[in-house]
Amino acid sequence: MEHSTEDYIVRATAAQAQIRAFACTSRGVVEAARQAHNTSPVVTAALGRLLSAGAMMGRMMKGEGDLLTLQVKGDGPAEEITVTADSLGNVKGYAGVADVILPANKQGKLDVAGALGHGILKVIKDMGLKEPYIGQTMLQTGEIAEDLTYYFATSEQTPSAVGLGVLMERNNTVKQAGGFIVQLMPFAEEEVIERLEENLKNVTSVTAMLDEGKTPEEMLGVILEGLDCEILESVPTAFRCNCGKGKIEKVLISLGREEIQDMIEDGQEIEVNCHFCGQKYKFSVDELKKLI
Repeated sequence: MEHSTEDYIVRATAAQAQIRAFACTSRGVVEAARQAHNTSPVVTAALGRLLSAGAMMGRMMKGEGDLLTLQVKGDGPAEEITVTADSLGNVKGYAGVADVILPANKQGKLDVAGALGHGILKVIKDMGLKEPYIGQTMLQTGEIAEDLTYYFATSEQTPSAVGLGVLMERNNTVKQAGGFIVQLMPFAEEEVIERLEENLKNVTSVTAMLDEGKTPEEMLGVILEGLDCEILESVPTAFRCNCGKGKIEKVLISLGREEIQDMIEDGQEIEVNCHFCGQKYKFSVDELKKLI
């Protein structure tokens, strides 16, 4: 996967820690997902936005084993988009229906909201506790960034600004992708909030900033101008799936003895695809017998 080395997430703070911020560039991540799932442009845009958000939100978690899942389920033709990220910058995802084709929206852009329709956004954080944390909100616009802004405000009581963008080349490969998440801490002062709101009004779009050649650091420089932005870290991010034959075996075992017995009686080797990356795993009849 070329270009993926260029993808990274920065974490920053501003206004004496009254603001925390993340920004990323994720062209390689989104292009890898597009290739793995052969997604249409509108699905690439939807999946790409959620992958970028997942990469940044994964980085918000503290523990090495922590896992974050973002799921958008709607009544639109794409049906659902699922993204899973760890806290180390690895992210993966897939769409329910990969080949949705829709006309452009009123702004002449890819109609992500039309592909997703009305539905719900689920945020699942598995932090090694008995029960994962699950936050759920209704989709507000179906454009993903605004839906996450609403999620942060209602489920995590954190006023946030989220920007996500995917820009396609004419040949339908990914030209630019990335995003930002800027959050106000509870003790943020009024003038800091006002300055941030002013700055955000002047922000074009994520894709415009990336297409001008702005780095994640420079994007945050624009959003946090005059607020004393300090970059704390920069971490690579990549589309990476941790599937393997062992994991797929566990899935097969979970189907139960009867199901596996039926497969054995068919007398054919079976092929199982990983949802997240499309990798194919073959199981011979002998291997299926061992599973029982």
